[in-house]
Amino acid sequence: MTSAEHDRYPIGRFERCRGPLDAATRATLIDEIAAAPAAIRALVTGLSDARLDTRYRDGGWTIRQVVHHVPDSHMNAYIRMKRAVTEDTPAVPGYDEALWAELADGRSAPIAMSLDLLDGLHRRWVAFLRALPEGGYLRAYAHSELGRVPVYEAVASYAWHGRHHEAHIRNALRRG
Repeated sequence: MTSAEHDRYPIGRFERCRGPLDAATRATLIDEIAAAPAAIRALVTGLSDARLDTRYRDGGWTIRQVVHHVPDSHMNAYIRMKRAVTEDTPAVPGYDEALWAELADGRSAPIAMSLDLLDGLHRRWVAFLRALPEGGYLRAYAHSELGRVPVYEAVASYAWHGRHHEAHIRNALRRG
């Protein structure tokens, strides 16, 4: 992996699942989703506005944009998963997360609102996932860019996603 690629994917790229995950693996991934809000909050609490506007890599987002991006992304994931277990392979659109990050709320809003949103969202999401019967994890949605995504794979992806952005914040803190 090149240095530029490592800066962009500090924990490596997400690799799609080759098959259903066993209950123990899913439980570990759900625990990671549950832990993400506190981990992100711990990294950014007390940072000045100047530090929040530090980029994690050249051309990358600021810490502030990352903090606002995570609940944007995870809200989409939560809704996609709930649709997958209540509808027959619903079509779900992607969205231009880079454009979302450039909107005024992503560039300049106080991070407290996104940290609080992330806390509540993850409590609800984790409760949903922990109560989901085995068969629910085999349900899927049809993503406009990724194709068929089973819920078990979405769980793995968003556990990775939280760790991925925690690493971005750590990189920005080292840079700043």
